Amino acid sequence: MTEARRGAVEFRNVRKEFGAFTAIPSLDLSIAPGELVTLLGPSGCGKTTTLRMLAGLESPTSGRIEIGGQDVTRLPANRRDVSMVFQSYALFPHMSVAGNVAYGLEAGGLKGPEARAAAEKGLDLVGLGGLGDRLPAELSGGQQQRVAVARALVLEPQVLLLDEPLSNLDARLRRRVRTEIRDLQQRLGFTAVYVTHDQEEALAVSDRIVVMRDGEIAQIGTPRELYDAPASEFIADFIGEANVVDAEIVATSGGQAQVRLGGLLADMPARGLLAGPARVALRSNALRVGAMTGGGLDGAVATSAFLGDHVEYEIDSALGRIFVIDDESDQPLAPGTPVTLTLKPRGAALIP
Repeated sequence: MTEARRGAVEFRNVRKEFGAFTAIPSLDLSIAPGELVTLLGPSGCGKTTTLRMLAGLESPTSGRIEIGGQDVTRLPANRRDVSMVFQSYALFPHMSVAGNVAYGLEAGGLKGPEARAAAEKGLDLVGLGGLGDRLPAELSGGQQQRVAVARALVLEPQVLLLDEPLSNLDARLRRRVRTEIRDLQQRLGFTAVYVTHDQEEALAVSDRIVVMRDGEIAQIGTPRELYDAPASEFIADFIGEANVVDAEIVATSGGQAQVRLGGLLADMPARGLLAGPARVALRSNALRVGAMTGGGLDGAVATSAFLGDHVEYEIDSALGRIFVIDDESDQPLAPGTPVTLTLKPRGAALIP
């Protein structure tokens, strides 16, 4: 796939209505050539509608969509120069693996031997070389998903669209296949738009994440930006399941704030806030659980659960019930045990 096939994507003031219901009020979004951008959010947030409008499966009520600098707003799906990978794989069960991969090429007029050679090259790209003669049912779920990716890639689209591509796989396979998709995207450099409701999946594969809520962009940024500097309580809770607690900014200086959380004092970026009441997002792995000594946030264990490589706690404190993941101990503390929570160097952020 050459540089010329890496298409930029533009949504300009795009609105989508379904009768009296407005799914997308007004969407402006730019995706650079060669970038993998994930649309993330809860069910009904508008991410799938956005992807379907880009694919040509839905028409916007108003606004403009561009791919590679071309206005495609009213073009049918087969003239958009995009390929889509569906969560259901959508493989033909009676066709061989190579036949499935070659299908789109043959439908576009490429002759049999040439289409077969291109299909074998596509299978090599996704690590399935030599399996072209098998039927889809003879492959694992992860292998079938890679066949679906190969079928999309051999068409050399300007943009690859992935709609919940891992939702039918078990947890271990999802981790492996998401790594393979990301490695492939980085190696070939194609533009990709990826839809998921799984925040861990989004963090793992994306150059940037677009978090959507009620049809609008709640925040857009790199995985690190969204995790370390959530723009709202919704983002803090949705990306990483943070504890959002009341705090007090004692003082600010040079863009930094001294923040009091119960008995804890911590320094963190002020994010434009001034001294006074504030809200802080505390990541579940940003706190240490220790014997009650004072000098921190005192509380008591409400629940504990041993999960192999870490212990999960709910701690009752002056800030309310705090969820903590402790990966430094393999011996859970019993409910009722008095404890003191202290902060690790990162994992707490003021919410502007």
